[in-house]
Amino acid sequence: MQVSLSQIQEAVSFIQSKTNTKPEVGIILGTGLGALVDDIEIEASISYSDIPNFPVSTVETHSGKLIFGKLSGKQIVAMQGRFHYYEGYNMQQVVMPVRVMRLLGIEKLFISNAAGGLNKGFETSDLMIIQDHINLFPENPLRGPNLDTFGGRFPDMWEAYDPKLIELAKEVAEEKGIDIKEGVYAGVPGPNLETPAEYRYLEKIGADAVGMSTIPENIAARHIDIPVFAVSVITDLCYPGKLKKVSIPDIIGAAMKAEPKMTEVFKGLLEKL
Repeated sequence: MQVSLSQIQEAVSFIQSKTNTKPEVGIILGTGLGALVDDIEIEASISYSDIPNFPVSTVETHSGKLIFGKLSGKQIVAMQGRFHYYEGYNMQQVVMPVRVMRLLGIEKLFISNAAGGLNKGFETSDLMIIQDHINLFPENPLRGPNLDTFGGRFPDMWEAYDPKLIELAKEVAEEKGIDIKEGVYAGVPGPNLETPAEYRYLEKIGADAVGMSTIPENIAARHIDIPVFAVSVITDLCYPGKLKKVSIPDIIGAAMKAEPKMTEVFKGLLEKL
């Protein structure tokens, strides 16, 4: 299903009827990483289910709200819960919120996710700044007629993740004594976790972490020329010697353990903008 410009604009008009907030930064919160909202001076909260044409989160750990307010002195809009390809949405539906946030005024996008660690130097609950990605999804959010309002037909992906934001985030981590890794994120469709052979394959092709999100939103943001900063929280280890059967509660627990560090990085980065 093609998501039309008029459907996106209808969602934007509804949101603007509920809040006068003009966000500077959009934040997408991943699995087990929704508590950042507790630090926001909330000015408005809108359920996804109330927004015309908007998808609805079907994942149990995703709240499904757009949160408007102030964080570190900046006007932000946070997605408390995101959409995934594995939920049955097509990629244009998955990235619709990025386009909505752009029309609401955001100039930068922060993304978080929970990911499996492929790099042997990683431990559970580490933070990894995403430097680059490998897109293994079977569908692209830009497939179909181009929405010229948002960008050209063939967007460049040379700096998919903004080098200036990455350097600022590393400064924040150093100032706050937070150990932070960097690496390449591979995006897969899910919802199953990978087999041992698939983990070996992903490591061989250059991935440091693997997850089921982030890349579609990144592509949509770069189409619109929005600088992106993204962090993976390493929730389980997927390399020989550490690979074991994991449960979703284990993954959520590891994400929640790392969440305070991620929140400090996001807040510190906002302060530096």
